[in-house]
Amino acid sequence: MHPVNAVAEEMSASLKSVCDVNPTFMSADEKASALLSLLEVESRTAELRLRVMAAAGDVAEGEGFRSIAAWLAHHGRVRRGDAAADLRLAEALDRERPTLAAGVREGRVSIAQARVIAAAVEELPARVGCEVIEAAEVKLVKLAVDHDPGDLAKLGRRILEVVDPERFEDEERRRLEDTERHASERQRLRMRAAGDGLTRISGVIPDAVAARLATYLHAFTTPRLADGAVRGALDEGPGASTATGFGSPVNHSRRLAEALGQLVECLAPRRLPIHGGDATNVTVTISLESLRDGLGVATLDNGVPGDGFDTITAAQARRLACNARIIPAVLGTDSEVLDLGRASRLFTRAQRRALLLRDTTCRAEGCDIPGTWSEAHHLVP
Repeated sequence: MHPVNAVAEEMSASLKSVCDVNPTFMSADEKASALLSLLEVESRTAELRLRVMAAAGDVAEGEGFRSIAAWLAHHGRVRRGDAAADLRLAEALDRERPTLAAGVREGRVSIAQARVIAAAVEELPARVGCEVIEAAEVKLVKLAVDHDPGDLAKLGRRILEVVDPERFEDEERRRLEDTERHASERQRLRMRAAGDGLTRISGVIPDAVAARLATYLHAFTTPRLADGAVRGALDEGPGASTATGFGSPVNHSRRLAEALGQLVECLAPRRLPIHGGDATNVTVTISLESLRDGLGVATLDNGVPGDGFDTITAAQARRLACNARIIPAVLGTDSEVLDLGRASRLFTRAQRRALLLRDTTCRAEGCDIPGTWSEAHHLVP
């Protein structure tokens, strides 16, 4: 019998001898010792299995499987993805990472740590040279004695800085340039009207853009938090339930959506690119009577080809008018434009300053939020 098979049988027999042993009656010291010893044995046993896998290609060929991973997934009842990952690690330990293989074989490196180290070394560009790559492998194996897989992953991302500081800065610059180029090429944004008054927005954007957007959105959400407890709920992320100043529960994702709407309304049209021969505008058509009364509906043209015209309530149009550039237009009976006036804002910067001097807080009854967080409106429409 081959020594590997003999060891497997001996281990199986030894395990059978403790099948009915209850560890409850072990002392604390015995349990601690057993746990650490079994972890080491488990790691060394896994390394032996991977060593056999790396040499078992003929087993798969003999039964018509594409790889030993596929054979093991079928006969060993393991997930195909897990078997494939084991095969990749087995081949790396057998052909490319002798120092790492020795560490796993001796029980100094766990299988989880070995996966992290192999991935970190694999990420190093070939242009740094074999000596640098080998030095990185040796260093990470030494670090595995004192660091768990999570810490090793962080160290692995900076390992070049440790083993070759002079080359690290140039390689880091190249890596960041490649990452930014990839992000720029892959960025996408889609907007699709759901037909129920909502539009679904999806896509991916570069991290730098996302960070700036998050900062802008938080500028709208954070000042509106009622107290420290609510701020803590905000930090918990999506799904954290909190309450606004009005006492209604609002989760994190809804607050961000509201903040996006406020950010869009605060954009200065004059600073946006020219669109359709004029600064970017959204055209709202509504009768003066409906605008004054807040009743009825208004027609909205967002200028996007194929989107056609939508409708919004007169109350929404009145709210938009408070911070919008208003171009008064007189329409004839057939909706032809008879007179078109100049654009103006109902509330200028100077007017807002005057309002802040007069009203330090919100003028709504029972509301005491600072005036700088409030929006300018007419008390009497």
